[in-house]
Amino acid sequence: MLKKISVQQVRIGMFIQSLEGSWLAHSFWKTKFLLQEQADLAALLSSGVPMLVIDTERGLDVSEASAAIAAVQALEPTDPPKPKPSPPLSERAPTSMAAEMARANILVNRSREAVTSMFGEARLGKALDADQCLPIVEEISNSVSRNPSALISLARLKTKDNYTYMHSVAVCALMVALAKQLGLSDEQTREAGLAGLLHDIGKMAMPLDVLNKPGKLSDAEFNVIRSHPLRGYQMLKQGASVPAGALDVCLHHHEKMDGSGYPQKLKGEQISLLARMGAVCDVYDAITSTRPYKSAWDPAGSIQRMAQWAGDHFDPVVFKAFVKSVGIYPVGSLVKLESGRLAVVTELNPASLAAPVVRVFYSTRSSIPIPVLTLDLSHLSTRDKVVSRETPSDWGFTYLEDIWQQPSSN
Repeated sequence: MLKKISVQQVRIGMFIQSLEGSWLAHSFWKTKFLLQEQADLAALLSSGVPMLVIDTERGLDVSEASAAIAAVQALEPTDPPKPKPSPPLSERAPTSMAAEMARANILVNRSREAVTSMFGEARLGKALDADQCLPIVEEISNSVSRNPSALISLARLKTKDNYTYMHSVAVCALMVALAKQLGLSDEQTREAGLAGLLHDIGKMAMPLDVLNKPGKLSDAEFNVIRSHPLRGYQMLKQGASVPAGALDVCLHHHEKMDGSGYPQKLKGEQISLLARMGAVCDVYDAITSTRPYKSAWDPAGSIQRMAQWAGDHFDPVVFKAFVKSVGIYPVGSLVKLESGRLAVVTELNPASLAAPVVRVFYSTRSSIPIPVLTLDLSHLSTRDKVVSRETPSDWGFTYLEDIWQQPSSN
């Protein structure tokens, strides 16, 4: 039996079914667990979570007296106000890149910790409960609804050591942004996000020496890695509450439109919409990230290369929507302006993808750095425009993240 109680009534031995409030407001990435440790009890009491739900069939119940007191206290004006339900994703007010960056920074770190813990348990053979992932997906969806570029850009900045975990966070965010661009419902958008979060869980069944190998894989090793979609599908099938869409994306995110993918060589419409979305999001984040065996490609260059693969590898309609969601020149792209200045893209203009907000910092005519200046290329007063994308390594630039992440000073 499920029972809602105040956090002050919690004691060791209770089974926590759910916590009220934002996932970011407390330190528990799991929302279903048996409370066994005094440290966890202390953390709950100091977390700021006002109310929670316990399952009395899986853990201890409160006494009749405590339940009566709780019922009286529920009528008192001193009770903490109940959090208002989140508005639909489609109705959440957009925010600027600068306003969302701080929140996205916290969310990226929390999401990485949660996914690392969740995937670590999967590697140990523990079955996954998809309901445990929903708070992560919900917060990522909220951030993407406010400003997709902030979290997506930060999630791209991963290290070789945390690639697998951050890749899952990034693909979750990309799937949410793409789902919104395609006009999917809130429910479908959340399922897309969950599918992105779980699509690579099969890599937890891969040998670490193969998964993290810094050099080129042998044919035998590559065949092992190619088994991760099926292994992941089998792992998710053993879990609880995993929707069909997440199972499908896990199994089929490496299928290609021309039938040359794996594991089942599906072709065209045989591949579901969610799996076609997963294929695009997975490849984009993979090629724009530093991995054990390769350096990252720049975002704009990656979009250009992927455009050449559309039709054979990717659904052209899905890829076109993906470009609209991340931009022709995604945040972090190096571009050359008509004035001869180099700039890094800091924010998109959805109404004019070819005219993003940029931060100029270098003169190609003088070959020297210049004072950093932020320009919105969509404004009529800005008499400059992008004439080409540039490859950072060709210019020897290794600090573009420092430029686009810093607060604007003008």
